Amino acid sequence: MNKKSPLSRSGRFTSGPGEDVAKFTESISFDRRLWRHDLLGSIAHATMLGNIGVLSKAESKRIVKVLEAIGVDIEEGRFEWNESLEDVHMNIEAELTRREPAGAKLHTGRSRNDQVALDMRMWLRDEMVELEVEISSLQRSLVELGVKNDKVILPGYTHLQRAQPVYFAHHLLAYVEMFARDHERLLDAFSRVNVCPLGSGALAGSTLPLDRKQVAEFLGFEDSKGRPVISQNSMDAVSDRDFAVEFCFIASMTGVHLSRLAEDLILWSSSEFDYIRISDEYTTGSSLMPQKKNPDIAEIARGKSGRLIGNLVSLLTLLKGLPMAYNRDLQEDKERLFDSVDTIRTTVRLMSSMLSNISVKVKSCEDAACDPGLLATDLADYLVNRKVAFREAHHIVGALVALAEKLKKPLNLLTLKDMQSVSKKFKDDALEVFNLKKALDKRTITGSPSSKEVKKQLRFWSKRLS
Repeated sequence: MNKKSPLSRSGRFTSGPGEDVAKFTESISFDRRLWRHDLLGSIAHATMLGNIGVLSKAESKRIVKVLEAIGVDIEEGRFEWNESLEDVHMNIEAELTRREPAGAKLHTGRSRNDQVALDMRMWLRDEMVELEVEISSLQRSLVELGVKNDKVILPGYTHLQRAQPVYFAHHLLAYVEMFARDHERLLDAFSRVNVCPLGSGALAGSTLPLDRKQVAEFLGFEDSKGRPVISQNSMDAVSDRDFAVEFCFIASMTGVHLSRLAEDLILWSSSEFDYIRISDEYTTGSSLMPQKKNPDIAEIARGKSGRLIGNLVSLLTLLKGLPMAYNRDLQEDKERLFDSVDTIRTTVRLMSSMLSNISVKVKSCEDAACDPGLLATDLADYLVNRKVAFREAHHIVGALVALAEKLKKPLNLLTLKDMQSVSKKFKDDALEVFNLKKALDKRTITGSPSSKEVKKQLRFWSKRLS
């Protein structure tokens, strides 16, 4: 049997758990990262207990002083974590009680159930603030790359087939929009994370006159008007992990967007496309083939999305069959949440840095964008402007494409005679459609890839993200 601290077992038990049980149930190996927030929550709780008279002012001050000293020891690597004490909360409380006898009173009116819910919410708040900044940095990297290459045109694709021409910057701005939605989701979710559960106890609150609002204010659980935000149902407060699931969804969605961006970068850097060059710092070689330069960072970023989705599904599966209120199954939430936070933050940072180390191969992009087939739809629009119904115009241009293939000519090198053999609606000015820049400049409606619109959006995002 493991020798246990008196804190970890109640008087109900005559012995500690077996060594294998202790090993199976411990969480200190991964939840110790909550130590700062556990200390801060305990300081807030001790201060409040002193204010309502459960602790004397002197006891409250001594407890706070010792908790702060423990924090210094942890920060400087002197604190010895004890696996037999199960988790971060018991480790800190045991050390507090060893140094200060009044520390045994700290758990008054508090359960590990509301304590861990508090710690997770405070920890996640901090991580979300950092992620918000990192997503904005990623958006800036996309915008800056677009600004540097605002005159570059390349094919846009559907079904991975060349479709219509777009500015390179317009393509990048599509991802800026995606990450803007992720950013908005993050900000919106923050309000549901920023709810103080402390004071809910194990599931039924406390008979003591705990000042929950004071604790919430101390810990920064406030709304936009500075009012304290506290949970309204003690059972929900200790068993709610919606905030963790919601974050994992946001991380998954952001990861999917990163994966799509990574896929474009991987394709563009291939010899077949040859649109961009990723610097050596963000690529790797082959152990066998000396000529290889592999976009491994982008590939790993693409792979991380599966990990993020897996964590989301794990959390949803964990919660789906739990009865009210707290169940020990919830211990499994932390590794999934921690991993999602670490994974999304690292991936966002790396992708942002990689984008700052990409150069565009302008000639390759121009050569691809000069494919006259990209302007086939413009030719149909030309006929529409001559009062041809679009479906008929679509059919006519399709027949013209078939003729060009038969004659083994690109569309823009067909003669007027060739074109009029398909439809007399084509006139002398029909071939002017194939002026690439003019074709793009005609796309003037909001959201289109004209030079004017793209530059307008680049200015907008540069200002917004500055």
